[in-house]
Amino acid sequence: MPKPMTTATLTIDLTAIAANWRALDKLTDCETAAVIKADAYGLGVAKVGPALAAAGARLFFVAAAEEGTLLRRALGPGPGICVFSGHMPGDADMIRAANLTPLINSVDQLLCHVEALPGHPFGIQLDTGMNRLGMEPAEWSAVRDIAIAQKPVMIMSHLACADAPDHLMNQMQLDNFNDMTEGIDIPRSLSATGGILLGDKYHFDLTRPGVGLYGGLPYIDATPVVSLDVPVIQFRDVAAGESVGYANAFVAKSPTRVATVAAGYADGLIRAMGAQATFTHEGHKLPVIGRVSMDMITVDVSSLPDVPEHLQLIGTHQSVDTVAGFADTIGYEILTSLGARYDRIYLT
Repeated sequence: MPKPMTTATLTIDLTAIAANWRALDKLTDCETAAVIKADAYGLGVAKVGPALAAAGARLFFVAAAEEGTLLRRALGPGPGICVFSGHMPGDADMIRAANLTPLINSVDQLLCHVEALPGHPFGIQLDTGMNRLGMEPAEWSAVRDIAIAQKPVMIMSHLACADAPDHLMNQMQLDNFNDMTEGIDIPRSLSATGGILLGDKYHFDLTRPGVGLYGGLPYIDATPVVSLDVPVIQFRDVAAGESVGYANAFVAKSPTRVATVAAGYADGLIRAMGAQATFTHEGHKLPVIGRVSMDMITVDVSSLPDVPEHLQLIGTHQSVDTVAGFADTIGYEILTSLGARYDRIYLT
């Protein structure tokens, strides 16, 4: 019984994002910024940025200068925008035009910045043990006095294991950060969402929540932000012994009613979800069968008296982290993979 082809609906609750920011802000006595990189974790920086600014955020973090330029267009003048990747070659015009604050990660970046944009604000990123971005202790020790003389607006680092509160790495990085910044009268920042939840000693002068704003772990008290409802294109009754999908990946052991829904890995529903995934309808769990293909997924709807027009993947009964678990990944990957074909509805 064919149904009209249409796109899935991704509903994004901007009021929930604002509520999550306010709730995380209340957990600290310092300033709370907002991480809005990767197009606001895939949810649309042009909508999410102004919603967070209206909630009270006055400082934002992005990954690259290009993202900062897009965010500046959405926010207008006023709020600060920091760039995690620092000052890369060719960034000077964007940093100046969009009034961005690069977070300097190396001596080379420091020299590039002060030569290209003398007097322009910048911050410093330190590597306290994650071995990803920032100046390592020996490098920082060699240039610390020179860098401080240039008056950075903040000094930050990033926790590697904040989502595991008992991990020894957290205390080690905290100790390293304190050692590397001892005696410096400049605002400091160490914590994103997970660090906020570790407690006061990790908060310093500024926190930078990211995934918690968007309803993801480790912030278990977050208000859900997204729901994804996928239309049923067609359903059929499959006899025992018949197969479904590519490579005969599923063979029915008994008569099975199969619904084909209009989304797949081209829409960010990654192939690794496979047969571990479920959709839901009014609380009923409905297993995915066969392989996730580019534009379609097949679902066992035998338990339903009637086949509905839509099935839900993310929403009331399954969080984004639940869906991530189907593919043995994290909610960040699911959020940032959600595709461009969805009909996006923003709740305000």
